[in-house]
Amino acid sequence: MIRYSLVCERKHDFEIWFKNSADYDKQSKRGLVTCPSCGSEKVEKALMAPSLGRGTRKGSTEIAVPAAAPATEAPAPVENKAPVAMMSPQEREFRTKLKELRDHLTKNAENVGGKFPEEARKMHYGDIEHRSIYGEASPQEAKELADEGIEFHPLPMLPDEHN
Repeated sequence: MIRYSLVCERKHDFEIWFKNSADYDKQSKRGLVTCPSCGSEKVEKALMAPSLGRGTRKGSTEIAVPAAAPATEAPAPVENKAPVAMMSPQEREFRTKLKELRDHLTKNAENVGGKFPEEARKMHYGDIEHRSIYGEASPQEAKELADEGIEFHPLPMLPDEHN
């Protein structure tokens, strides 16, 4: 973790902890680093002294532990802020198409749940009639199916389906 002292265009001083300096750079570039006092996105690193850890004394078993990261306050709501687009129109269209594909596949196939590997094998080896199915398989089961030459495809998953 790294702590930065920051200052906004209105000279409000504040501190924020980041995973590393690259994390600060990414968030700042995307306009995600804002002043908690005024909400300004025009934020710069302020001059700060280096933080030196307390070392251990010779013969001591005490370990120097950094202080816990302070909780940062949520920025105060700022009126007249412009809306922020997280996805491009092309990405939004692509996600819509993926959702349509997934919906079509699940609507027109039988959900066999955890029996997917077993049912896929039976169809592949001619033990049962071919039909459209979907279900669940562990990574190991999927590898074994692929090694046997059984064709299958994972259903497209969208990030918002896990929220």
